[in-house]
Amino acid sequence: MKHSVPHDLGIDLAKKAAVAAFESYRARYAKYNPTATWVTDDTANISFTAKGMTLRGKLSVAPKSIDLDADIPFLLKPFSKVAIDAIEREIEKWVAKAKDGGLS
Repeated sequence: MKHSVPHDLGIDLAKKAAVAAFESYRARYAKYNPTATWVTDDTANISFTAKGMTLRGKLSVAPKSIDLDADIPFLLKPFSKVAIDAIEREIEKWVAKAKDGGLS
């Protein structure tokens, strides 16, 4: 499942927003064991566990968007929209904070 959240921050500030968003998501949803491992300057491997299954994907910071590409197991498809919506809200919140100077 692919999903993009647009931004107009520039790539460095967008990455700061993505990192802050994921850290906030990790704290809020700790019971799902969310992890993010940055494998390049602009791409992280992400995962979280629900219903005993692990969802994996990539979070990428592009010049105009923060992109999420997740592999959703068939049995977890009903939960994927909830997870994607939560991540999107978190990213949008931190992009707005970055625009207002909250992540300089």
